[in-house]
Amino acid sequence: IIRHYRIPVLAQVATAYIELSRNTPLLIQLFFLYFGLPQIGIVLSSEVCAALGLVFLGGSYMAESFRSGLEAVSQTQQEIGLAIGLTPVQVFRYVVLPQATAVALPSFSANVIFLIKETSVFSAVALADLMYVAKDLIGLYYETDIALTMLVVAYLIMLLPISLVFSWIERRLRHAGFGNPSTLSGK
Repeated sequence: IIRHYRIPVLAQVATAYIELSRNTPLLIQLFFLYFGLPQIGIVLSSEVCAALGLVFLGGSYMAESFRSGLEAVSQTQQEIGLAIGLTPVQVFRYVVLPQATAVALPSFSANVIFLIKETSVFSAVALADLMYVAKDLIGLYYETDIALTMLVVAYLIMLLPISLVFSWIERRLRHAGFGNPSTLSGK
């Protein structure tokens, strides 16, 4: 919202955060949090580092998804809302937000799935995740193919239902008239 409405100073801060977050790998961010911060006296648990890393990375991707949704809603529709007597807050709430959400939902859902898959790098900061367990199984039993197959199946079990739910929501919104580019441009 800050970048879309170009709020002075805050827009530059938001842009810097988004560019920093999106242009550095999660692994580097986790290493900075887990190994770098203790050098200046800030010690965080591996769980906190993992959560902060995901929030830092995910927040930037979600912000960009939502900004693209906001930019998809034509200025004409906002002006019409004001012309019929809605306040700017009402225009945002009843005109812009529903359409922006519908447009942003596909990339939002892709980002949620992306973030869940990114948890596989948590083992780099000694946090037991699925990848960590798979590496342990490989080390114990030397059954790489079985361990990796189980890893793929586990991610499918986690992510397929999420993907199906988001697809269902997208279809419902499309049938409601939102998310269709021709209805957003005012044509």
